[in-house]
Amino acid sequence: MARRDGHERKVRGSQIRNSRAEKSQQNRHSNSSRDGQAAQTGPSSSQSIGAHEFDSIVDSFVESPETKAVTRRIERWLSVDRPVHLVGPTGCGKTALAMRAATERDQPVVWINGDADLETTDLVGDYAEQERVSIRDNYVHNVTKSTDIVRDRWVDNPLTVAVREGATLVYNEFSRTKPAANNALLSVFEEGVLELPGQRGDERLVEAHPEFRAILTSNGTEYAGVHKPQDALLDRLVGVYMDYYGFETEVKIVGSHVPAASDDLAERCVDLVRTVRETFDWTLGTRAAIIAAEGLMTAPAAERDDSLFLEVMTDVLASKVSDREELAAASGCVADALGIEGGDDR
Repeated sequence: MARRDGHERKVRGSQIRNSRAEKSQQNRHSNSSRDGQAAQTGPSSSQSIGAHEFDSIVDSFVESPETKAVTRRIERWLSVDRPVHLVGPTGCGKTALAMRAATERDQPVVWINGDADLETTDLVGDYAEQERVSIRDNYVHNVTKSTDIVRDRWVDNPLTVAVREGATLVYNEFSRTKPAANNALLSVFEEGVLELPGQRGDERLVEAHPEFRAILTSNGTEYAGVHKPQDALLDRLVGVYMDYYGFETEVKIVGSHVPAASDDLAERCVDLVRTVRETFDWTLGTRAAIIAAEGLMTAPAAERDDSLFLEVMTDVLASKVSDREELAAASGCVADALGIEGGDDR
């Protein structure tokens, strides 16, 4: 992504995915480069750090009546320039859905992952670089005047890049960031202007590009490490609440992430996860079924019996419990669902 003055923009802390048109243009440029040299790409290229993981999640997205219904709701609000806040339990597919909706706009996508250490400067930018300007004056014959000037250079961070360039901002787990750091979003969502607290002069205010949009995701405030967003910010967002998908959609999701798994294996993994989820009222996401399928596929088909299902599911559930007794109860629940004796006896 280039600046208006033609210089390459350096961005810290973001992952950016190009629109289809930009990616196509880059591919044509790459193919026409002589000597097989790859085309140079800025930070907005799909070759930037983390972009492969981004594309992987988008490419494995499952289309179903459930996912389409939520996607339509997101697109409705984005079409009238309203930022969308996706809220739901961990592992229900918020992030994948946000990225899918963002890429469907066919605009560049900027990614931010919230955490407690994130500060306003990490969102908007800072004077993070220095540049040296050397002046050599030979105006007088045989006399050289030398001047070196070192000055700070401002570096835009993800939010500013998205606002300037009309990208779709995906702010994942934004409520894990301390509320004070997110104050920069208030003026953007209300007045369409981003204030850069550390910037000087005329560049202090950035007017939002007409194509700028934002999708934020978060878990409920009952989760550990989650901060309650300020009311002023929530008042500017449209909330879309999500829950776990139905059985058929979850099976499709497992199959898209573990293509080698048979339909029967994916169905059994999802069924076991849903049984534990409903029995103990746990926030056990579809990710648990994906991990279980991955573990089962490491064994030859002949060895994927009920005892292996129990062993793998016990390992998957072990990170979700607080003590051995709780794990034993969960493992026993899986054994009952499989119709076999046993449970965690390690």
